[in-house]
Amino acid sequence: MKKYIYIASLFCASLFAGCDDFLTLESPDFSADRFWRDSLDIEMGLSAAYGQLENRTSTYDMAEIKFPVEAFREDVMVTGADVANYPNWGELAKFSYNNGNSQIKLYWMNNYNGINYVNNVLFGINKVQQSEHPMTKETHDMLFGEASFLRGYYHMKLILNWEKIVIRDAYMTTEEQTHKALSTREDAWDFIISEFKKATALPSVRKPEEVGRATSAAAYAYLGWAYLTRAYETPEKKNEYLDAAVKAFDEIKDYGLEKDFLSMFNGTNKNCKESIFEVQFIETTADGTRHKHVLHKWIASGYKLGGWDEIRPSEMILNELKKEGRIATTGDFLDSRAYATAFFADPYFETGKKVYNYNYSQILVDKKTGTSYTCFRKYLPDNNTALRNDLCSTNVPLMRYANVMLMKAEALNELGHPEQAIPLINEIREVHGDMPAMVGTSQDDVRAQIEHERLMEFSMENLRWYDLRRWGKLDAAMKAAGRINFNEERNSFYPIPLMEVQANNEID
Repeated sequence: MKKYIYIASLFCASLFAGCDDFLTLESPDFSADRFWRDSLDIEMGLSAAYGQLENRTSTYDMAEIKFPVEAFREDVMVTGADVANYPNWGELAKFSYNNGNSQIKLYWMNNYNGINYVNNVLFGINKVQQSEHPMTKETHDMLFGEASFLRGYYHMKLILNWEKIVIRDAYMTTEEQTHKALSTREDAWDFIISEFKKATALPSVRKPEEVGRATSAAAYAYLGWAYLTRAYETPEKKNEYLDAAVKAFDEIKDYGLEKDFLSMFNGTNKNCKESIFEVQFIETTADGTRHKHVLHKWIASGYKLGGWDEIRPSEMILNELKKEGRIATTGDFLDSRAYATAFFADPYFETGKKVYNYNYSQILVDKKTGTSYTCFRKYLPDNNTALRNDLCSTNVPLMRYANVMLMKAEALNELGHPEQAIPLINEIREVHGDMPAMVGTSQDDVRAQIEHERLMEFSMENLRWYDLRRWGKLDAAMKAAGRINFNEERNSFYPIPLMEVQANNEID
């Protein structure tokens, strides 16, 4: 009998501490039924639910769980030398993993932890509203909308990475409730879409003191992404879902493209006008707070940049960054996004000491061997002192307005309107890339350009896998990248973790 229940499955006294232990005792003095008293308690619960976003539960988890699980399978990267010390990470890049892989399990658990916290909050909202001192309608609707968004978000993270998932839509109080079958993909998408729709009543932007919290713009952005993904998965309803995606994207107001592309990733321009949703980190450690990460160490080259050498740009992405040649409107340069995405051998990096107070050849070329080292640049802080620190506080953008624009362009193009997609593409090229208008006007031209633009925009933002699967290009891309173990049937989605199979009587 699968009698052990992970803490992710039930409420416990350590709800806000993110405990990973097994549930063994129920405190007679503390329970969800007694905890929820007013809106302040609901805010505390929501804070815990936000705290699970993207494995930000400890300084190491985002770098060592989220990024191996999401990024290592993509063709924009190759593993660095240090990954040899972590075979459970290397398996993800080699497609040699099985359902016992630790990082797959932890990623699954993290998102279900988030769902569990949200379900507790929704239980609490109902509890408070039935009390003698209910919240005002305005407060209720705000907190309910945020909780609905987060529940949709965590489920969407799961359905993007597993073919089937367990829909957890209720606060659980018994062991029997933890045993639940996998839902169909259709039911999962229906549930996710319904959650995001509930959240569209949120304000479009938040007050300065509420920065980082969910908005209607975030709800519409993820709703549109859900419809776009579903359009490709349901050919008989493709146009219906594409049209719904466009309508969702059209609802996003008050946002625009940020001219300084790099600033969105190096900590100098957090929560800018382009940012619709991003993971928050802070530099202060006042009162014992510790909201930082080690992503800069995980990404940075081990050669003279003080990094751990876990991930490097692939030849494919380096070639893509240079693909259009030196035609930028800024002079004899490549697309400006190339220089914000990675450090690599180029005249741009040989003037002005742009690589942490050095020119490229002074710091990333081994004078003895002549070896040149490349390194991703996103999420690295903007100065050498911060780069050398053990911890970093750069935010991690999750949804940018540029993504909304390109997804909308894709949907419009697939609906047979390349002429409506082209202006969106060209605006991004001009603002972010300092590049001239795209060449070509046909639907196929636009499809190809969208793929190029998404590579230029989103490398290391872990969207490439979902793009390739949506377009039916996974197999070809993995073969081109030399990923010889990749099997489309086996590896398009991750396997249900062994831990879940062992703990859930309804899953074989």
